[in-house]
Amino acid sequence: MPDQFDPDPDLQRVLDRLTTYYPRAIDPNLDRTNRLLNDLGSPHLSLPPALHVAGTNGKGSTLSLMRAVLEAAGLSCHVMTSPHLVHFNERIVLNGSEIETYELIKLIEEVEGVNKGQETTSFEIITAAGFLAFSRKPADLCLIEVGMGGRYDATNAIVSPLATTITVISRDHVKFLGNNLADIAREKAGIIKQNTPCIIGPQIREGLVAGVMDVFEDVAAAASAPLYRHGIEWSYDILPDRFILHTQSNFYEFPRPNLRGDHQFGNAATAAMTLLTIQDRLPLPLSSFEYGLTHAKWPGRLERLTSGPLVDLLPSHIELWIDGGHNDSGGMVLSNQADQWSLDDGKPLHVILGMLNTKNPCEFAQALLPKTESAQAITIPDQPLSLTADELSGALKIPAADSLFHAVKTVALKEERPSRLLITGSLYLMGYILAKNS
Repeated sequence: MPDQFDPDPDLQRVLDRLTTYYPRAIDPNLDRTNRLLNDLGSPHLSLPPALHVAGTNGKGSTLSLMRAVLEAAGLSCHVMTSPHLVHFNERIVLNGSEIETYELIKLIEEVEGVNKGQETTSFEIITAAGFLAFSRKPADLCLIEVGMGGRYDATNAIVSPLATTITVISRDHVKFLGNNLADIAREKAGIIKQNTPCIIGPQIREGLVAGVMDVFEDVAAAASAPLYRHGIEWSYDILPDRFILHTQSNFYEFPRPNLRGDHQFGNAATAAMTLLTIQDRLPLPLSSFEYGLTHAKWPGRLERLTSGPLVDLLPSHIELWIDGGHNDSGGMVLSNQADQWSLDDGKPLHVILGMLNTKNPCEFAQALLPKTESAQAITIPDQPLSLTADELSGALKIPAADSLFHAVKTVALKEERPSRLLITGSLYLMGYILAKNS
């Protein structure tokens, strides 16, 4: 998909070219990735020790929290995430710094040369380029986020990670992963490896009823993989400014994570549990947990903006927040946050929604909209896969706005009370906003 925010035309030409090697943008299959990596000399077998994270929501936040703890301990990390928000280089981090554009182009062209025009998706080529970069530069660890699903995701070429982590299972990418939560869980569980510990994060009630834990247990048993399930092998309690993590043999007191939202307690606990599970191979001082959990960075997720052209449109009594939620569990998180805000200060909440046509807007918005003072639908700027404002308006029975700026101005003109404005529905929309407001 074109990167409308990256100013480097040479990189954009390369990224555009990658879309010509395969007729479909998404086609989960590990055979092409394994063939390509083998032709490249198997760089995925020469990576620093890896932590592999899958899940529907929270995997990026969990990974960012782990990274912050590890770096607080003085360890160097290579990081692979997707999608990016503003610049494509965000996807590949080498020893704490985003990959330089010239180096990224060189790596992709090297992979293209070896690929020799064979049918390969752009994500598979980019993943191979990332593994190539990780194999050539020393680091203490690799942190790798699954792109989609798990079993057939290109990142699942990793053979022997230190641990795997699976966050909440919800409905997303149903065309590829299925609509049943147990089926989706089975795809995510595909990252579980032989004799490798797997940490399962908190799950939604619907997932537990659907049997996602049974799926994880079956897959882990077949792989002789030690399983650490939230609510069974470990749990956590939330205090006003801290949380207590309970394991089978100990308990740990950690500070409130700096990432906003009560759901981030679950992500922080999952991150901490993952790192504690591998303490025998990777001992970390507890001080690194204290610092890392309070200094993680993961933009576009329940983030308050305090400057930029959108903020300038609003009077000082209206706070501006953004969040990239786009599926049912993301909507539930924002609904819970709306309840918390209401308890905190009772400020009315206004919402602006923009969503891709690959998502289900009703599943996302049904829990959130009843908590709002007003809601408007917009078309995501510069995004060909966006639902139009009229399409989203029709699906959700909310007014359509001519543009993002018009929607913000509407709230600014009508709301005289101290209040909040939340823009949500897509990470691509968050990327657009951050590009214009950073």
